[in-house]
Amino acid sequence: MILMFFKEYRGWYLLYLLIGIGLLGMFALYRLPFDFILQSLFFTSSLLAIWSVVFFISFQRKQRILETNHYEENLPALHLPSDLAYLKLIAQEKAVAKKKILAYKSRENEMESLVKIWSHQMKVPLAALSLMSQTNQLNQTEVNHHLLRLDNYMANLLNYMKLSNQVSDFRFEMLEVKELVIALVKKYRSQFLQKEMTVEVVGSWQIRSDRKWLTFALSQVIDNAVKYSPSGSTVAIHLENGITISDQGIGILPEDIPRLFEEGFTGYNGREHQKASGFGLYLTKRVLTQLELTIQVTSQIDHGTQVRIWQEKNKK
Repeated sequence: MILMFFKEYRGWYLLYLLIGIGLLGMFALYRLPFDFILQSLFFTSSLLAIWSVVFFISFQRKQRILETNHYEENLPALHLPSDLAYLKLIAQEKAVAKKKILAYKSRENEMESLVKIWSHQMKVPLAALSLMSQTNQLNQTEVNHHLLRLDNYMANLLNYMKLSNQVSDFRFEMLEVKELVIALVKKYRSQFLQKEMTVEVVGSWQIRSDRKWLTFALSQVIDNAVKYSPSGSTVAIHLENGITISDQGIGILPEDIPRLFEEGFTGYNGREHQKASGFGLYLTKRVLTQLELTIQVTSQIDHGTQVRIWQEKNKK
């Protein structure tokens, strides 16, 4: 600590040394008595020693305070403007670090809850597949249905983790959205057949976007349309300066619509009719926002839901 002290105040000691050399030169120039020179050196050295002891005690105290990180409780000992400036800077850095830690812990807790929700959801199709296997009653349509559910759950989880970690792999290209829709209809074919539903795809829409992420967003909307629609109903998909997906399902409560895209929000339908995770539409909204697309939901209880996705410049 002594070396640190001398390093901290080396400027003062260098100044004293220069003044001492200057005084010696002046004494020699004027040929003053040697006793007078010794007395002057003794006096100034004594002052320097007293000053050194006082400032060393103060320096030592400040170092101990800073080492224990309890400087807030000992502010009187840190009274110099430079000390206070450093304290202010440290306090700001601590506040930022604390905020980051809290945000990290919050995301960690959310991720833990999310994994629990998804693991619970994945148990249902896995249990169904296991039961069919044990009883040797493997129905191809049922197997495809449960495999599709597992695929959707895994896609949601992986995409949620990517977006949460701000990892994206967008590759923009000109797309014919109708091709993406037809591919998704084929993907959900088993679910449509199981519920004897029909699908109507009309029109076309070309847009510059990312194939993978736009497909993911559309899949969430189509999945909900199938999930919440009765057997024998129709899902109509209209493409013109955007895409409109209409179903004849149970509809959404008016008070739930403003919160549909909130993280973890399931709404009445998600709680009563399905064990929803509350992350599908949240992810859809985030993806579409990054793709510079707008999504709007309108619904009427027992009459169905209409979801429209478009690019703002093409809005009519």
